[in-house]
Order: sequence, then C-alpha cells, then structure tokens
Amino acid sequence: MHIGLIGGIGVAATVAYYQKLAAAMAARGKPLDLTIVQAETSTLIANNTNDRREEQARVFAPLIDRLRAAGAECAAITSLGGHFCFAETKALSSLPLISAVEPLDDYFASQGLGTVGLLGTRVVMRTKLYGQLARTRAVALEDEVDLLGQSYLDMAVAGRCTQAQRALFLDAGRRLIEDRGADAVVLAGTDLNLAFDEQALGYPVIDALDVHVDVLAGLAAGERAL
Repeated sequence: MHIGLIGGIGVAATVAYYQKLAAAMAARGKPLDLTIVQAETSTLIANNTNDRREEQARVFAPLIDRLRAAGAECAAITSLGGHFCFAETKALSSLPLISAVEPLDDYFASQGLGTVGLLGTRVVMRTKLYGQLARTRAVALEDEVDLLGQSYLDMAVAGRCTQAQRALFLDAGRRLIEDRGADAVVLAGTDLNLAFDEQALGYPVIDALDVHVDVLAGLAAGERAL
C-alpha cells in the first residue's frame, strides 16, 4: 500500500517516520511506497494553542488531496499534537486517515501497563491523549504542563534538543515513574526522540511514534487492512 504522510510538524519527527518506515519495510524485504507533503509547524501551533480544530482540518485537507493525487492510498499526520483535530480532518479527508492515538490503548494493555506517564504538548498532557485511553490510566506532571509543553514546542520548532531541554525531559520522565506511579513513560510527542534517543534512562520508555510506524508498516506491507 502506498502510504502518505503529512510531514514538517516538525521536521525531526518526519525524518524519524521516514527512517523507521524504511527500516521496517527493509526488514520485511519489501519496498516502501511513500509520499510526504509539508505542513507548517507555526500554523499548527497557533491553531492547536487556540483550539481551532476546523481551521487546522481545512489546512490538512488539501495536503491529503495532494497525497491522493500522488497515488497514496491512506494518510497519516506525523504529529500527536496534530491529532487535536483528527475527527474534523477525517471528516474532510479524501483518504483513509490512520490515527497515531487510537492504537495506543490496545498496545499499552498488551504490554500489561496499568499506568503510563505522558510527555508531549500541553493539549496531549492535559487531555491525557485526548481522552482516548480506556484500558490504561494516564498521568502527567500537572503543575509543569505549561513548562514541559513550551519546552517541547521550542525543541520541535528548532529541530534539535539542547542539553537543558534534555535534562528537563529526562528528569520529568523519572518523576513520572517515581512520584506519579507510572509503569512506563510515553513519548507522546513525535519529536521527543531528539531528547531520549541513545540515553541511559533507568526507566522504561515507549515512543508512540514507534507504535504508529508499526501500524503504517503493516499497511504498507499488506499485513493489515484499512
């Protein structure tokens, strides 16, 4: 199946999706049929911050049309923050839209996780992954949501992680385990790999991007149906 990605939100996340999808298909011995279009991070941030769901959906819709014109058979938004308008975008989409949030509940349950700690955008942390977790409890560092959320956006826009930002996120992950009782920390922001990759953590971490990529690779390889 030809996969279409709405990328650019941010660039580091798009690169991670591309690399991991390519590796997953190479491991299967199959070619990757992929098209990526570019969305604007600044537009998404402004609409997300002000809860302008319909406006952002109308930004995504023509990008999905371009993916369809290029031959894509499904589309995905490479940003968990971008899923704040998933329902509105799905209603306008000319292609099946593959959620990065929907598979997480089953995945966490399959791993035997009773409680997960969230790091990501303000909205993702405040809404506990848009309220879509039914089988696993989600927690966040509620008093630090604004600080962590802004630091995440700064990192995503820059496409790089400073030492101070990395220290902030790694410590927040530790406290989600030790103070909030999480069984694992969920990187519920697709750019958080910039902070966490190749780090010695001492606590379990699940990258939501990896779960989404697994779904997309299954579709690309014909192992899953829409």
